[in-house]
Amino acid sequence: MLSRSPKINLKKFLIKSTRIHNGQEMARKAAKAKSEENGLPEWADNELKNANFQILDTISRTGYFLDINEQTKKADIQLYESLPDGRTIIEEIDLADDLKASELMKGFVYEYKIKISIAKLSDQLCELLKTKYQIDMDEIFKFDLESAQMMDVESDFDPNKKDKDEDEDEQ
Repeated sequence: MLSRSPKINLKKFLIKSTRIHNGQEMARKAAKAKSEENGLPEWADNELKNANFQILDTISRTGYFLDINEQTKKADIQLYESLPDGRTIIEEIDLADDLKASELMKGFVYEYKIKISIAKLSDQLCELLKTKYQIDMDEIFKFDLESAQMMDVESDFDPNKKDKDEDEDEQ
């Protein structure tokens, strides 16, 4: 006996298929609208990612590493002297290619050479930031860590000088 395949109601199948497709499309549109509602619109995000930075200055500051990410070659640093804009913490500063992240240590005092770059924002993006986020900003900064030299902050300690007790024991 031949088995008969069940009859498929093509009309119902097409309607269900269309509903699923439309539902996915609606979910995709809703997710995009929600991301724009919570974050920046795509055009603004692209402008920030593709900003044309110009070197402003290279400065020296002292401070210490808060966090070091070897994979991304970025670090968070705390500065003892503030930057020109007043901040004392730089998050995700780019490490120069010649700096080895594995050799840097958190919590130790370093003298940093920091390259500061600046990019102007478009009038359209400035207006969006001002109206939607209440942020009055017309430029963004980028920081690059050019060098990090560990400092000897324990000036009373001299590893080459023997203690008086050691000298007396030798005599």
